[in-house]
Amino acid sequence: MPQHDLTFRKSTKSHENECVEVADTADASYCRDSKQADGPVLRFPRAAWGAFIAGIKAGDL
Repeated sequence: MPQHDLTFRKSTKSHENECVEVADTADASYCRDSKQADGPVLRFPRAAWGAFIAGIKAGDL
């Protein structure tokens, strides 16, 4: 999916100058560095991203 078709939001846990942005679609979550908006974007299957977030919230990561 072209990056310009995604709507990114800033992570609530990001610091002012250390920002991670995330965009969600029906089948994937995308992550990028807000300081490099035209830079690389990581794509994760929704289930994998959900497991990652759950692990963070549980203190496992």
